[in-house]
Amino acid sequence: MSAVSVYLDHNATSPLRPAAFDAMAEALRAGGNPSSVHKAGRAARARVEAGRRQVATLIGVLPAEIVFTSGGTEANNLALKGAGRRRVLASSVEHDSVLKAASCEIVPVDRNGVVDLAALERMLADEEPTLVSVMFANNETGVLQPIAEVARLAHQASALVHCDAVQGAGKAQVDMHGLGIDYLSLSAHKFGGPTGVGALAIRTGARFTTDRRGGGQESNCRAGTENVAGIAGFGAAAEAARDGRDLAPLRDRLEAELLKIAPGARVFGANTARLGNTSCITMPGVRAETQVMALDLAGVCVSAGAACSSGKVSRSAVLAAMGIDASEAEAALRISCGWSTVSADIDCLIAAWRDLYIRVTHSDMSRARAA
Repeated sequence: MSAVSVYLDHNATSPLRPAAFDAMAEALRAGGNPSSVHKAGRAARARVEAGRRQVATLIGVLPAEIVFTSGGTEANNLALKGAGRRRVLASSVEHDSVLKAASCEIVPVDRNGVVDLAALERMLADEEPTLVSVMFANNETGVLQPIAEVARLAHQASALVHCDAVQGAGKAQVDMHGLGIDYLSLSAHKFGGPTGVGALAIRTGARFTTDRRGGGQESNCRAGTENVAGIAGFGAAAEAARDGRDLAPLRDRLEAELLKIAPGARVFGANTARLGNTSCITMPGVRAETQVMALDLAGVCVSAGAACSSGKVSRSAVLAAMGIDASEAEAALRISCGWSTVSADIDCLIAAWRDLYIRVTHSDMSRARAA
């Protein structure tokens, strides 16, 4: 069994950036409650507000519009419940933390996984107060959604817009106000910050209510003592991510090589705009779980879909919504690069994938001859 040497599962969790580690270590050493008025408390408050400014800058909003949470799931839940709209329209490829947070009416997507704008417009013809929730980028395929057009249609119908930007922020340019978004969810650990901290950005003037009662922290939007060290790391990662690399050349080289090795392979979402770091590709006839285990033994970490559900042997809901045949979807592997990925990592994956494909192909041929 090989030691882990290559990590290509950044869409699950990206390794902690050195700047985030340093900021967290400093905050942990200093301690202090940011609600306290003494020197230690004021220093902790300063760290929280510095993190707030850094996160706000990443997505083009005011610091006062940032509410810190425990992660993307809580941010999504707060948005869907706090917007105060009885009706929620959500795309069929949303994360479970959206689809299970409210009773959603589903907006279909096309075979590339892009939301059907004509269907959305028809559904918005109903005059009932509505919240539209469409993600910035899909966690399994990397497919980007036409958020600006979604927001235009929604606001034209007096609806509000929530965007789960957990996979987009820190990997692509996200301008909340420029896109016309009312509520936007973030998670630190998707771009090199710590786990257990995220944020909900709430546009100034947008309605928001919460049933979370307590000490009134986060402008009465999210009670509870702030995670100072987590926020410090979040802010440092957000600042580092502003100058992020373009990972598309690595992804494109990877896909080109894998498609040469297995001509029957298929890249999902290849015909539309995607995040530069994400590839969802099939190895024909080989279940994703088999690929994940074989590559793990070769020292390469990838996944069979969303980390929240890839341990379950079931068809990807995202690929099903795209109309992908079950047998093909079961062979889909998610490969996601990040800030720490280097060209040699791609070389290692290509070599391990080739070895697995050759072994499987030869095994199939041997069985066929024996039959």
